Amino acid sequence: MVVRRATHSGSWYTSNGQELSRELDHWLQKAGPVEKPARAIIGPHAGYRYCGACAAHAYSQIDPTNVKRVFILGPSHHYRLNGCAVSDCTKYATPLYDLTVDREISEELRSTGSFEVMSLDTDEAEHSIEMHLPYIAKMMAPKKNEFTVVPILVGSISADKEAKYGQIFAKYLADPTNLFIISSDFCHWGDRFHYTYYDQTKGEIHQSIKALDFAGMEIIERLDHEGFTAYLKKYSNTICGRHPIGVFLGAIKALRSHGSNGFKMALKFRNYDQSNQCCSMNDSSVSYAAATFTMG
Repeated sequence: MVVRRATHSGSWYTSNGQELSRELDHWLQKAGPVEKPARAIIGPHAGYRYCGACAAHAYSQIDPTNVKRVFILGPSHHYRLNGCAVSDCTKYATPLYDLTVDREISEELRSTGSFEVMSLDTDEAEHSIEMHLPYIAKMMAPKKNEFTVVPILVGSISADKEAKYGQIFAKYLADPTNLFIISSDFCHWGDRFHYTYYDQTKGEIHQSIKALDFAGMEIIERLDHEGFTAYLKKYSNTICGRHPIGVFLGAIKALRSHGSNGFKMALKFRNYDQSNQCCSMNDSSVSYAAATFTMG
């Protein structure tokens, strides 16, 4: 048995299970009850003191009743990857309880010839997947021993490759017993991120950043893969999960092309926040957004 340690607990979020559970409960209660059960969500992956409250607006819309499997698509921050990779672990540890990796689905994905396998070092160094695990454990607690997770590391891939992976994931997205978690922060602004786009007609820098993010979020809400690709090409917005989002949009496009237009699909951003309100060129910030996707 290979267990991926919770390597960011104790720094990015508390390692105390009871404290963590109370914190997540607090944010989830403030976010409100389920309106329509989400089939997929987009959520941030920074330290919880920055984005824990924002993420709750997506996680609060999950109903675990029929969920048997949770796919987590996170961007690769440290490992050069020109494709996607599955985990070699059997368990993912969290301060709440360990999550079981779906080895059968991982093997099924590998059999396509399009997936690498992460080394344990790569797996444990990456935070984009780990930061979603406590929330998953919390929301799926009523079915604690009755679900599995499928962690997917997504590399820096072209729009064509996003579409190709989208075709692979489409059948899993169509299955109502599967839940998809798309891990992404939004604009990383400032010299330290080598990105200082500023449209002064929007007001202060933080207002320009918000307008830029909202323009991208609107395209994502339209479920427009080509539009999102064009937006990124035009503005180079530093959305770190742009490729997981692209794969997800590619899966939706594939579903539609396979005659799934009978499904009513809707994506809605429910919350937006920034780590800091930038007012000068010496400032920096990271943006966070939470969205839910429903089908049926």
